[in-house]
Amino acid sequence: MNTVSGAIAALLGPSRPAAHGRAYGPDLLRAAAILLVMAWHMPGPARPETLAAVRPFGWLGVDVFFVLSGYLIGAQLLKGIAAGNGVAFKRFWISRAFRILPAFLVVLALYFALPGFSDGKAIQPLWRFLTFTMNFGLDYRVTGAFTSAWSLCVEEHFYWLLPPLVLVLARARGAGPAMALGAAVILGGMTLRWGIWHGPAADPATRPADFLRLIYYPTWTRLDGLAMGVLLAAARVFRPAAVARFAPPWLTGPLGLLAAAGTVALCIRHADGVSLDLTGAVVVYPLACLATTLLLCALLDLEPALQRLPLAPVTLVATLAYSLYLVHKPVQHMLRERLGDGVLHGWTGLGLYLAADFAAALLLWWLIERPFLRLRDRVLRRPAPTIAEEELKRAA
Repeated sequence: MNTVSGAIAALLGPSRPAAHGRAYGPDLLRAAAILLVMAWHMPGPARPETLAAVRPFGWLGVDVFFVLSGYLIGAQLLKGIAAGNGVAFKRFWISRAFRILPAFLVVLALYFALPGFSDGKAIQPLWRFLTFTMNFGLDYRVTGAFTSAWSLCVEEHFYWLLPPLVLVLARARGAGPAMALGAAVILGGMTLRWGIWHGPAADPATRPADFLRLIYYPTWTRLDGLAMGVLLAAARVFRPAAVARFAPPWLTGPLGLLAAAGTVALCIRHADGVSLDLTGAVVVYPLACLATTLLLCALLDLEPALQRLPLAPVTLVATLAYSLYLVHKPVQHMLRERLGDGVLHGWTGLGLYLAADFAAALLLWWLIERPFLRLRDRVLRRPAPTIAEEELKRAA
């Protein structure tokens, strides 16, 4: 394990997550999320029986990402409000641009420049990706390449909308308006998805494609996780004593596991496709997000204990999560085109796919993500305290 940790430290920098801006709690969830997504997209012949049992839950990885983004971005903005500094719009958007755009634009350029890189027969117009609007009206049957960018569109809209919303809510008296808005977003999303299922997506003949186009991909139907993450951030920033008293890890952890078990049970019961049915849209989406929120709350409080565990491989997977999300589908497609399912079968195929995915992600991170993140720190000059540093300070 020391050898593995040393190799990872050489790649990522300092060995302790707090030293390079990472916290093990969020990293555990981030690593789980990207592995779930990759399991969901793994070609069928390379799914051994063990992976095949996990694959039906892989689509939930995106909801885990949404909760994490809601918490991390929400906490970043709300700490400025709590300190009396308001919202630094320019600094926030510059930081997000350096984080998201470089790797995304490189992969997008490869999709349009190299036909063999594409994981689908057709791709949406370039301007739809550049404006982060490709998740609106997306029909995977027509333009099936780089459809995984839909969640990046949702997050980009979130980055633009949350800062002014935080500023407006900060002027309200008390937490009532913010809590009411959060509840309205979550309950409204459930109601909206129910209405679409019984309305525009009611035709059984076209429902799978209509479900994806009208329920699964659009921003306004996928705000549950982001809202729950922001509400958790607000509670921990403005009411830390209440969180410590009423939401200790010995309570939120088991409740999170119970909600996760309920999510799994519903997925098993609706094995024919809970991600594309009414139960999934109305119940499983918010339940999975609630489970993630509760587990994240527990893990944040357990950060000092997690720091003592040998979890360097988790840090590696979490660090590469964004690059993995961008490249895993086209890399799998190219490998399958060259070697075929006869070679890429069972555990051998799974190992080759994972090796290629991680190699490509590491290359993208090392050549693009890492340099631009360092440039971001130089441009902004005043890096904010990391989640890991703050959780350790709170526990001290």
